[in-house]
Amino acid sequence: MLLLPLTLLALQAALCRAACVEVDSDTEAVAGDGFKLGCISCKMRSEVPAEADVNWSFRASDEVNFTLLYTYKDKKGEIQDPRFYERLDWNGSKNTLDLQDGSIYILNVTFNDTGTYMCTFERTLMYTNYEFHNSTTKTIQLNVVSKLTRGMASILSEVMMYVSIIGLQFWLVVEMIYCYRKISVAGEEALRESEAEYLAIASESKDNCASVQEAE
Repeated sequence: MLLLPLTLLALQAALCRAACVEVDSDTEAVAGDGFKLGCISCKMRSEVPAEADVNWSFRASDEVNFTLLYTYKDKKGEIQDPRFYERLDWNGSKNTLDLQDGSIYILNVTFNDTGTYMCTFERTLMYTNYEFHNSTTKTIQLNVVSKLTRGMASILSEVMMYVSIIGLQFWLVVEMIYCYRKISVAGEEALRESEAEYLAIASESKDNCASVQEAE
């Protein structure tokens, strides 16, 4: 009886561990604050055991070549660039060699941190009879500002929201006026019909009375 629940629980746990979604990193940091450089590389074959190393490189805005910035291997991270000593921390997958999140965190961001960051996953998939090596690289263009600015997409989205609200309110007002006028016209027509019907009945009653008097 306990075998089936335990099997389902193990399967659910395996599925949870395999869940992975690749999300792009933010690209604007505020000087003096902390900032997460996101780098996620999902394993295509989740059922296959694997090991991965992550290497970060940095190229400042006034530089031509990349410099090795940070390495993470065998559950240990090491800062390679002296400009980032005591200002970098690992913010990715923990307690596993099968890395899928290779994010790092910059402490006390400076304007000199503006530039291009390159994240490289070196992954080894370990099949029964052989091993498969592949490499995945992602780049992030980081801009450091004194104050966080809103993106054009966010501004346009808010403008469109207000335009939609105003348009909806205008449409509701027009609909109310239209319905009021329609009800008013219908009421006037009904009143005229009632008045005509009343006059017709009164006229018919008068004619009937006249006919009775002549008969007498």
